[in-house]
Amino acid sequence: MAIWLKRGSATAHRDSVDRKVREVVENTLALIAEQGDAAIRELSIKFDSWDRDDYRLSAREIQDCIDSLSSQALKDIEYAQAQIRKFAEIQRAALQDVEVETQPGVILGHRNIPVNAAGCYVPGGKYPLLASAHMSVITAKVAGVKRVITCAPPFQGKPASAIVAAQALAGADEIYALGGIQAIGAMALGTESIAAVDMLVGPGNAYVAEAKRQLFGQVGIDLLAGPTETLIIADDSVDGELCATDLLGQVEHGPDSPGILLTTSEQLARDTMAEIERLLEILPTAGHARQAWAAYGEVIVADSDEEMVRIADEIASEHVQVMTRDPDYFLNNMTNYGALFLGPRTNVAYGDKVIGTNHTLPTRKAARYTGGLWVGKFIKTCTYQRVITDEASALLGEYCSRLCALEGFAGHGEQANIRVRRYGQRDIPYAGAAEPSALTRA
Repeated sequence: MAIWLKRGSATAHRDSVDRKVREVVENTLALIAEQGDAAIRELSIKFDSWDRDDYRLSAREIQDCIDSLSSQALKDIEYAQAQIRKFAEIQRAALQDVEVETQPGVILGHRNIPVNAAGCYVPGGKYPLLASAHMSVITAKVAGVKRVITCAPPFQGKPASAIVAAQALAGADEIYALGGIQAIGAMALGTESIAAVDMLVGPGNAYVAEAKRQLFGQVGIDLLAGPTETLIIADDSVDGELCATDLLGQVEHGPDSPGILLTTSEQLARDTMAEIERLLEILPTAGHARQAWAAYGEVIVADSDEEMVRIADEIASEHVQVMTRDPDYFLNNMTNYGALFLGPRTNVAYGDKVIGTNHTLPTRKAARYTGGLWVGKFIKTCTYQRVITDEASALLGEYCSRLCALEGFAGHGEQANIRVRRYGQRDIPYAGAAEPSALTRA
């Protein structure tokens, strides 16, 4: 039986926080729907102290941001984008259109059709998270989306140069300096100056995630990607310093980012907890990391690898880093996770920034029913049907007529009956009356 050496102290308060977030988001989206650009400006000034006549960046502003970066920074961005594009292209190639004759005269198929317009949110309030530009814009473009727009909040009172450069180099068609609920609302609902999109993607804080949740249905969304979550599964083949470093390296995202250690070694658990306290004294981002660890950090000691799989699947964490003697055991047996990072040589930061897989991943147990962002999220798999012989239409019609009668759908049944009469040369009575109507008489 597993024991908890540490539990998160803030877990019990989550529901009340969620209620507050829901109310704020609902009221804010209603304001945007009613007032459009005026509301966007009011909210941007209120939350970001950021006011412009037009929140879309000009070509000159975009180029200035690119020019402000060093040649090495640009090379690094281009390297990361090349890895992400490469894997996205492999994923896209795996999605094939199909067409098959399922029985004589009956042809069924599907086409993979990209959405026409996507809005990509790039978080950047605390840190300029340029990697999110790669993950969303490149993936949408590889999928074939015609119009890709991006929003990111200003950073320290101006557009974040690195984010803008990443957005532009990734191929964004429109770049806006907007953050938070106002950005999500503007892209989804549209305003006088921003045309609405068909789909929203990208991670963000609790307000961004809730805005996407409330807008789902009016637009598509990738998934509910809220505050970063990290689960480390480890045994005594690794040490406490490595586990502590990898936990703190993720909970620095913000004070509401959960970090969990799940291990079969109580000694490793205690060593990790001690190392966390040591590293918090020297980590430059300890302000956020300490709050997150105190409020949402957990340390769990399990009896076996099998028990760790069971607990990990219950947690259904966004990131799961496996540092055990047999990491493939978890790859082969776990079912609920956003992304797996197998072995001590890899880590979540590689996935976040550069390795090529997408870092927009499910949080808050959404990994039970969805994976992360990939090219397939931007694609609608749409079916079509074609009946090419009289015999096939008549055969289908006979089955369809009888099945419709079982359900009491007379009009549906007559759609089948008229084709049996015309293509099968059979005298089937009109489904809705004693005599066929003028419209359906053969």
